[in-house]
Amino acid sequence: MISFSSSLINWHKKHGRKNLPWQIDKDPYKVWISEIMLQQTQVNTASKYYINFIKRYPTIKVLSESTEDEILSYWAGLGYYSRAKNIYKSAKIIMQEFKGQLPNNLENLQSLPGIGRSTAGAVMALGFEKSSPILDANVKRILSRYKAIGGNLLNSKNNKELWVTAESLLPQKNISIYTQALMDLGATICLPKKPKCHICPIHVNCIAKKENLVTLIPFKKSKKIKPTKEVFWLIITNHDGDFLLSKRPDTGIWPGLWSFLEYKSFKETSIASKKLFNLTVKKNNKIKPIKNEFSHYSMQATPINLNLKIGHKKLNEKFIWLNAKNINSRGLPSPIMKTIVKLSQK
Repeated sequence: MISFSSSLINWHKKHGRKNLPWQIDKDPYKVWISEIMLQQTQVNTASKYYINFIKRYPTIKVLSESTEDEILSYWAGLGYYSRAKNIYKSAKIIMQEFKGQLPNNLENLQSLPGIGRSTAGAVMALGFEKSSPILDANVKRILSRYKAIGGNLLNSKNNKELWVTAESLLPQKNISIYTQALMDLGATICLPKKPKCHICPIHVNCIAKKENLVTLIPFKKSKKIKPTKEVFWLIITNHDGDFLLSKRPDTGIWPGLWSFLEYKSFKETSIASKKLFNLTVKKNNKIKPIKNEFSHYSMQATPINLNLKIGHKKLNEKFIWLNAKNINSRGLPSPIMKTIVKLSQK
């Protein structure tokens, strides 16, 4: 009987993905960047960002010599911005503690910010051709079905069983091809909904398939209704078409990015407008609310647009003026960028 790993390796030769941007001129650094980008992000979206990111930061040294603000500008719109901040922190550590070379062992890789066990395993396998298991969401789904591991996969017992399974299935050679095949299988065949079991290379020995449990595994938690958080954005513009932005805190949503001034109520917004610019906010200054979805809640922002009717007003370093033409010079969340572009067209 052909083994699990051999089935995947053989399948990958004909059906695997081989032309993804990070597979071309591959090295450990590029594997690391791609793996971080692919956390919580679809391949098609990550690909565009990856190409621009690597073009600007071709090496760890170049990355380490940049600034967090600039790196965030290349990450703007990709979401989960702590990933970009951790990449920058890691680059600094790699230059200082590892002589500018990405560590080639699990322990040191996992000591870097933002690199967990599965990401470290992917870098080891894909970047260094060293045997190491991975267990991202796609692989958890494959293995839980293959072994019919029911229940919540976040449960420590189930999670441990999955890691033991992942370790036991590793091939003696071709670890890079095997690891990529696992990723490809989860992305194209063993899908969360409507898996393509009839063309899956491992369906013959898949217990969930044999016992008709594919739709029940992995265990799906019932979705909670997300609460809605209401905020107000104070959008200050001047006669030059510039927008006033403030730097967000290092915690919470959009950490360290530049955004409109944000307040909890219309009253707070009005007070701030009067205090900062001696401008009076009226009800007709409101713009149509903008809704943003986050993992645990929805945010409904009501923009309030006011014009200074003068040029730049000097403020402290927590504020900057940007317009639609130089919008990419700093890290801005996608909804803020889109709003600036939209208002600039009026």
